[in-house]
Amino acid sequence: MMVARALSADFLKMRRKGIWLLVILGSVGLLAMQGLNFGLRYDYLLQRYQDDPWAGLIGEIFSFVPIALFLGTTLIASQIANVEHGSNSWKQLLALPISRGSVFTAKYLLGIIALAVSCLILSCGTVVLGLALKFSPDHIPYLTILKLSFVPFLASLPLFALELWLSLTFKNQALPITLGITAAIASLFAGNYPEWFPLAWPLLSFYGKASPALPVGGGIILAFIIYLAGMGQFRGKDVD
Repeated sequence: MMVARALSADFLKMRRKGIWLLVILGSVGLLAMQGLNFGLRYDYLLQRYQDDPWAGLIGEIFSFVPIALFLGTTLIASQIANVEHGSNSWKQLLALPISRGSVFTAKYLLGIIALAVSCLILSCGTVVLGLALKFSPDHIPYLTILKLSFVPFLASLPLFALELWLSLTFKNQALPITLGITAAIASLFAGNYPEWFPLAWPLLSFYGKASPALPVGGGIILAFIIYLAGMGQFRGKDVD
């Protein structure tokens, strides 16, 4: 299958490009920040969350998850695109007997896999951090921890789809990076946005009063629409 071949080639290209270091550092950095937070204010936070320390830890971590996701999607999309932009290898790549749609899809899947790995590290790291803080191993909320990582990720997919489209389209990454940073900053005020606004979806997927079906389902559907639009434009564009 052409997509599988293109994806395999992209994995090989990424081995020396630092993307996996970025994937690890994003999650580990977030966990380290909360480790320091609890380490410095252990007695205060333990008293504050005495009814459910695990819920307290999850809540403290989640307060930074939306902005981390938006920044992560921006940087990962840019890194994926820069593999070809930096080496001026688009002409050689697109001259191979593989469709442009497969090339675009492989890069899209690579980004989703990288983000999913980062979310998995965050989930596992949250459990390790909680145990290191001496929380009860008998009351680990595994499902909530998985929700902490993966539900906001699914809700944030539209931004990744848009960032990858823009990053692959423009050799100068100023526009997609500026857009991603702006979205990350705007996500800090997500609680004030209407439910239909995509920047609010990562927050609502975890803390929304209603079912997470709207932000998660909306995120997947909108991301797919943007993916199709991006692939259609990529197929017809002259790439230097």
